[in-house]
Amino acid sequence: MTNPIVHPHMPHVAVASACLLGEGPVWDDRSNTLFWVDIKNPAVWRYHPETNEHSCVAAPERIGFIALTPDPDVVIAGFKSGLGRFNLKTREAEPVIAPEKDKPGNRINDGYVGPDGAIYFGTMHDDEADASGSFWRWDGKELTEFQSGFTVTNGPAFSQDGQTLYATDTVNGMIYAYDVNDGRVGGQRRFVHFEEGWGHPDGMAVDAEGYVWVCHWGGSRITRFAPDGSVERTVPVPTAQVTKCAFGGPDLTALYITTASVGHDPHMDPMAGHLFRVETGGIRGLKANIFQG
Repeated sequence: MTNPIVHPHMPHVAVASACLLGEGPVWDDRSNTLFWVDIKNPAVWRYHPETNEHSCVAAPERIGFIALTPDPDVVIAGFKSGLGRFNLKTREAEPVIAPEKDKPGNRINDGYVGPDGAIYFGTMHDDEADASGSFWRWDGKELTEFQSGFTVTNGPAFSQDGQTLYATDTVNGMIYAYDVNDGRVGGQRRFVHFEEGWGHPDGMAVDAEGYVWVCHWGGSRITRFAPDGSVERTVPVPTAQVTKCAFGGPDLTALYITTASVGHDPHMDPMAGHLFRVETGGIRGLKANIFQG
């Protein structure tokens, strides 16, 4: 990374949530609400920037991500045991499908609703010791595995034209790109390999120009990569474990950033686990897709 542009705006704390493992931010433009999860202190958080109100709903088990559904109070949750419908009002959870019943040491991690309406998500070894994780696609009827052999998965995310899927092998510092055609995921190719000293690639978001914003676990920043994998800019974040980002706000020009406090001394890293916000300077994101399956 040679003399990259440094983003002119600094992230600030939007919600002092102090999550153990904050993850999975998603903006619901129907209610101007940001959702995110705490994986290891299982909960779904909600934040309304217009009123500055926030709340959280305890989840029944570890939860890696949520997907929006036509009912704003019901989400598809990536629970440890599998995908499930989770009612945020009643707190009732209904199992939908378990991709890896034969792997009790695994859990679902990150996930995303693609432009085709299907949920693309990854599994990982909960203790981060075995390469037993995979990437999956679920359209409400059919569950398909499209890549395996990962210790920690992150992403996936889609390009603005819906033709490229990005997915991350966090432990090995590699982000892959896949061609997608009518729900079929093609072979992988290298997109970005993290250099020594960058930390590890974690969650990501793609903007309306096709650039990929990747969070650095252990690297205290986000990098905006061009579609060819070159570095366009970096966004410093005032805490070490940066997990995922999502575009929000009425015009999708605010970037919300989740972080983690797990394993960190709060006296040394006092902002760990908080939700951050930074203005993009006019760069627009993509509206979150709603799972209809």
